Amino acid sequence: MERFNIRVLKLKEDAILPEKAHEDDAGYDLFAQEGVVIPPGESRLVPTGIALGLPPMTEAQIRPRSGLALKNQITLLNTPGTIDAGYRGEIGVIMINHGKQDFEVKKGMKIAQMVIGRVWPTELILADSLEDTERGSGGFGSTGTGAAKG
Repeated sequence: MERFNIRVLKLKEDAILPEKAHEDDAGYDLFAQEGVVIPPGESRLVPTGIALGLPPMTEAQIRPRSGLALKNQITLLNTPGTIDAGYRGEIGVIMINHGKQDFEVKKGMKIAQMVIGRVWPTELILADSLEDTERGSGGFGSTGTGAAKG
């Protein structure tokens, strides 16, 4: 299987490099570079202290951690966040607290997952019509309700 090398730059000496818990995991854990308190109903940008050198035609998606969501009602805004191949700045994670108490992000805490993916070369072209499908134009919640027909 083809393997990409992705350069990771530490912007702070004590930044923690992304890591996988298991070799075949899809996501790399991202770690907080500094401590932040997130009050209920509010969001904060949490720095990671790293930047990426993604190869052309790749992206990194920043996704929530299920344990933080289940146990603390903490998730990410703008999820999945997309890091384009040309971006070389610090990776920041926009965390939001849906809980009822302050949530303390501690320095070094696992705060998100990063999944690397390919970007396929595409071109959008203007069309006069689209081919029919079984779903058709059925939208939000329409699958399995019979609303998608026609």
